[in-house]
Amino acid sequence: MNEAATPTAPADVPATGNRRRILLTITFVLLLLAAGWTVLEVLVLSKREKTDDAYVTGNQIRVSSQIAGIVVEVFARNTSRVEPGQKLLRLDDADARQALERAAANLAQTVRQVRQQTAQSVQFDAQIAGRELELQQAEEDLRQREPLLAEQAVAGEEVRHARNAVALARTALRQSQQQSAAARALVDHVSLEQNPSVLAAVAAYKDAWLHTQRSIIVAPAGGYIAQRSVQLGQRIAPGEPLMSIIALQDVWLEANFKEKQLRNLRIGQPAEIETDVYGGDVVFHGRIIGLSAGTGAAFSLLPPQNASGNWIKITQRVPVKIALDPRELAAHPLRIGLSTTTTIDTHDRDGAVLAVDPVSDVHESTLSYVHDPVTAEQEALKIIRANSGGN
Repeated sequence: MNEAATPTAPADVPATGNRRRILLTITFVLLLLAAGWTVLEVLVLSKREKTDDAYVTGNQIRVSSQIAGIVVEVFARNTSRVEPGQKLLRLDDADARQALERAAANLAQTVRQVRQQTAQSVQFDAQIAGRELELQQAEEDLRQREPLLAEQAVAGEEVRHARNAVALARTALRQSQQQSAAARALVDHVSLEQNPSVLAAVAAYKDAWLHTQRSIIVAPAGGYIAQRSVQLGQRIAPGEPLMSIIALQDVWLEANFKEKQLRNLRIGQPAEIETDVYGGDVVFHGRIIGLSAGTGAAFSLLPPQNASGNWIKITQRVPVKIALDPRELAAHPLRIGLSTTTTIDTHDRDGAVLAVDPVSDVHESTLSYVHDPVTAEQEALKIIRANSGGN
């Protein structure tokens, strides 16, 4: 006799319910992550622009000589720290000193020549007085002889001689007056020190004195020596690059952003910079101070010629200049050329894309090449007084 089979619940029902809950949980977590990522993208990531094509740069101050000469002393090497006005090189100044001595002799000779011209002008004045007396004597003789000619008391030839004497005396007087005027034109109305010839000689003396001072080459700014090429005994020419000074305290960043990244960049936006040398342990802070007027390719040595037939579009990059915090630079020095990863916070987009006002916050100057001319002026005055004859 067969017994009827009683139905039983499937054994995999609880497992199916668990899988459904797990899948729902995973789906919910994924949706939550997607929503979170969307919020992060909209509120945070879309407000940032990032590039790793960013490098530290700075001024490379070229040091050169203002005069030609042979290097006889060198006071700095690569990596040396120098201050503004510090001695870097000394040139042989024998030629400069000889030129200074020639300029001093020329100044003394010029002073004596001006004294001679003054004496000549006085001499011509005395000559004029003599010529005037000669003319008066000739005119008096003529007046005495002309009435006698009517009475035939004197010969006509004698009267003609008297008239010729008057004419000659007048000509001699005019000649002396012109010579006096020519002599006085060089010395009148000015003192010996202010005479143009003396001033020109003084200027030549100062120029020779400057050449002696320029035999010492000094640092125009503070920083670190790099690219030193000059050696002892080398003959250098004016303007020839000798070494560079890198002012590491004034470096900045040039970040090269793609064209599409520029639409939200503005002057004044803050930036965070991580360098390869310090890693993520040190984060530098800065701000955009300017965007380049062209792409890097446009300013390259050989700009691309896109009018050729085989043209391939290449995404261009534009340099963006970023100023760094000086305090952070002092704590963690950087070198020019170091690689960085730069992130710009673009939340605030009210700033200008290009500078609106003329530059007013840049003023670079040096006093290292300024030589006080007082010493040269005093020496020139001594030479003038020594050759002025007490005048």
